[in-house]
Amino acid sequence: MDNSRKNLVNIFVPVLSILLSILIGMIIMAFLKANPVTAVKYLVIGAFGTKQNLGTTLTRATPLIFTALCACFAYRCGVFNLGGEGQFIMGSIAACFVSLKFGLTGIPAVIVALVCGTVAGGLWGAIPGVLKITRGQNEMIISIMFNYIATLLMGVVYTNWLREGSVPQTAQVPKESQLARIVPGIRVTWGFVIAIVIGLLIYYFLFWTSLGFKFRAVGLNQTASRFNGYPVRRYMLSAFIISGAVAGLGGAGELMGTQFRLINGFASGYGFDGVAMALIGQLNPIATMFVALFFAALRTGSTTMQAATGVPTSVSDIIQALVIVFTVAGMALTQLPEFSTFIGRFFGRKEAQAV
Repeated sequence: MDNSRKNLVNIFVPVLSILLSILIGMIIMAFLKANPVTAVKYLVIGAFGTKQNLGTTLTRATPLIFTALCACFAYRCGVFNLGGEGQFIMGSIAACFVSLKFGLTGIPAVIVALVCGTVAGGLWGAIPGVLKITRGQNEMIISIMFNYIATLLMGVVYTNWLREGSVPQTAQVPKESQLARIVPGIRVTWGFVIAIVIGLLIYYFLFWTSLGFKFRAVGLNQTASRFNGYPVRRYMLSAFIISGAVAGLGGAGELMGTQFRLINGFASGYGFDGVAMALIGQLNPIATMFVALFFAALRTGSTTMQAATGVPTSVSDIIQALVIVFTVAGMALTQLPEFSTFIGRFFGRKEAQAV
């Protein structure tokens, strides 16, 4: 199967998975004695129907974009970083310390907090990378375990070190140090813009620069890259650091722009959601951002759908799960030799008929 056909299949599988998942979701809605068309209409209205709804959707998409880009970059470079959630949390912890303890205010406080969050996420991501390239340890297990360590450390921060009175949470980030909103009155902040810029930069780096080509080459075949003189270990460690830095920046942005304080449940589930979205997006940064936006729209619109039609929000969760299952199964199917043979014969027949 040539590259053009492979790219077509890579686009077709996620799109078909999303359509099938929505169709099955509508069937479930019908069994719940609701009008599926009406329910989907309110789902869309709840996600994009007003400026406030659109702002909420973009706000909920922002942390998902960061953790999805974290997984996307790492996987493209041949390392399996499942620690996006921990790196996200470490970035938020660093930003919290900066905003509450450094005495900075205004734009300098925001910049320093974002930079410190990025550095913290990168350093946290470097730990499983160092253990992998020096000791040969399994980075998936280590990065997952470090998610729990980061979560427990965050618990120490909001219950002890930076606790606000008798409530198990940190003090709120000062208003003058919070990440500004793009449009007054709409919830979305400049964190969303930063996420989009990061995604575009990652896409440009991976697919339009020679260094990015080397990173992707290491991801495709480490042995061949090593024989071609590439410093494979250095690239693998760099991939861990960069992907962790992206997640850490997302955590800092989420704290400074949306949550404003550390509390129980902060960032829960973001890491594994990001991995799923990166896989659905075929490890393409731009496609991954659209998938994150789609998932955020489902989560935001489901509340309005439930209020208007009585369809529970869990149907939205079912649709999300089906998208993941169908996409993973579809991509596994496309890797079979029989599928490549079928595609070759199908396109060959079409080309012969055209002639």
